[in-house]
Amino acid sequence: MNAKSLLAIFKEKYAPDIRFWVLLFFIFRLYGITDPPLEIAHNWRQVTGDMVARNMYEIDNNILYPRLDFGGEKTGITGTEFSVLNYLMYLLSLLFGFHDWFGRLINLIVSSIGVLYFYKLLRLKFDEKFSFYAGFLLLTSMWLIYSRKVMPDTFSTSLVIISLYHAFMYFKGSKIFHAVLYFIFVTLGILSKIPSAYLLIILVFPFIDKSVPTINKIWVFVFTLLMFIPVGFWYFYWVPYLVSHFGFAHYYMGTGIFQGFHEIVTNMSRTFEKFYFDAFKFIGFITCVFGFVFAILKKEKRVLWITLLCSLAFAFFMLKAGRNFYHHSYYIVPLVPVMCLFIAYALTLIKKQGLQVLLLLAITAESIADQQHDFRIKDSEKYKLSLENIADKITEKTDLIAINGDENPQLMYFAHRKGWTISSDEVKDPDYMNEIINLGCKYLFLNKHALTSVVLRSGENWKNVFENEDFVVYSLRN
Repeated sequence: MNAKSLLAIFKEKYAPDIRFWVLLFFIFRLYGITDPPLEIAHNWRQVTGDMVARNMYEIDNNILYPRLDFGGEKTGITGTEFSVLNYLMYLLSLLFGFHDWFGRLINLIVSSIGVLYFYKLLRLKFDEKFSFYAGFLLLTSMWLIYSRKVMPDTFSTSLVIISLYHAFMYFKGSKIFHAVLYFIFVTLGILSKIPSAYLLIILVFPFIDKSVPTINKIWVFVFTLLMFIPVGFWYFYWVPYLVSHFGFAHYYMGTGIFQGFHEIVTNMSRTFEKFYFDAFKFIGFITCVFGFVFAILKKEKRVLWITLLCSLAFAFFMLKAGRNFYHHSYYIVPLVPVMCLFIAYALTLIKKQGLQVLLLLAITAESIADQQHDFRIKDSEKYKLSLENIADKITEKTDLIAINGDENPQLMYFAHRKGWTISSDEVKDPDYMNEIINLGCKYLFLNKHALTSVVLRSGENWKNVFENEDFVVYSLRN
């Protein structure tokens, strides 16, 4: 078989099949899948999830009591997102021992399945080409990297997309088993991260559709209400209870609507950047704008109504997030599938298929090029992996330590100890240092690469017990 025949087979059989591309990108994203959480972007967010999973494996597997390592002298138990992803990591650890990259793999698997179901969901209402373009665009958007991080964003959104597919299948007359699957996946998805709940707004369409049997509407409505029981309990009762009872606050529950509005409108440039840069980069965003304009001109009501309702629902979460929305790139993740609709629509308006493919490749190339750095760990970060060996030589596992990681708990995670992550300025504050020493802190680890004006010297009761080119460690007690 010659190259021409192989190309013809590829164009006819594989190129139009979204399953081929999902598998191809799954394999592509396996590169570096076992890397530790040393990427520059959002390493802090990953290690907090890794801490929860590791503590389940090493201390207590009760999913109701997530535990972090930087709660000082406290237990570290605090309110977080419900630990679905972390618990799956724990279950794998029971078989193979704990490895933090399990979270990467689990998220990649679930998020890849989510893309398939996104395509299947669109196929219920749109033609094959539109659905394929939207699914392919989701693969190459910012989901490319966030679907292989130990973070619940694409994981949660994927579970909700899967749930919506089963809900719509039930609306179409399939067995109630689909409604049960809707309940299971939507509950796990929204428990994993609550902003993905905004996608449920599209259930408005089958509920107002007179052709959908009333009994089907009732069952989906009942299952939706049932879903809000565990979600409401966890986020609005249990998380505040854990924070107040154990005295350690970590999870951000949002701000007031008016405060969030003020924070957003006074930082519109940074907010807008989440859309035109983080989600798809420039070519994708420009195409999205063209798709939006032409959808209005051509009165493409299906796309417009879906995006209008979803955008209004998502705006509520934007306002609740306030400054966190523009401060963290991953807050835009749940809206990316909706943005894919306008880009896909714009592509289908192009008459020549060759030009469609060319523009799709341009969007893909720019997006991947801007994300490729996330697949590699910088050599300059690898020194952090030595922390646990250093800690094992001079401390006991139960010793509380302080380390100058500021608000980033990454160094505490790699030290595999519990205690305080502090700033370099706090190291210089004798009152603060005396306070944590009295609370049980035994050692101070200083990352030399993060030092500002701290003088490396022993205090009256500080003893230098270790030093190399990266770290210096002081014993804080005689």
